[in-house]
Amino acid sequence: MDLDYLKSKIRDVNDFPTPGVVFRDITPVLDDADAFSAAVGAFAEQFRDEGIEKVVGIESRGFMFSAPVAYLLDAGAVMARKHGKLPYKTVSIKHKLEYGEGALEMHEDSIRPGERVIILDDVFATSGTMGAAIQLVEQLRGDIVGLGVLLELLRFNGREKLGKYELFSLLAL
Repeated sequence: MDLDYLKSKIRDVNDFPTPGVVFRDITPVLDDADAFSAAVGAFAEQFRDEGIEKVVGIESRGFMFSAPVAYLLDAGAVMARKHGKLPYKTVSIKHKLEYGEGALEMHEDSIRPGERVIILDDVFATSGTMGAAIQLVEQLRGDIVGLGVLLELLRFNGREKLGKYELFSLLAL
């Protein structure tokens, strides 16, 4: 699929969630079978030969990509969720968001030491949420093979804060 077509499916919503913010809405990608399939396929292809055992999806739109990619890679799907959303014992990290603060959690038994892991999300900006997910996987002693996002917002320079981890972004604005 043409990346320009995929990019055309990103919708700008002005003044959401607060005045002055331009929200990059990825739901039109999910609504379009061809665009969604292309995005999922691109993630799976990027990591196909890496022996991935777990695919972490970041709440909530990251789940939309992580579960089908996990299926295609014959890997387990792990949820990194907001505080208080998981029913079992968790590990937790507080982090900064573009519009405030938050906490991200994972079940303490969702990743075993040494398992090969990728982390997927929809939009990457400042690295706050992705950084928290990285810390959770590191706490559980998973081996992070790579990171993937549908859309990277370049003006925030978040990539610089990822340290040793490689970020694969399908689109960049």
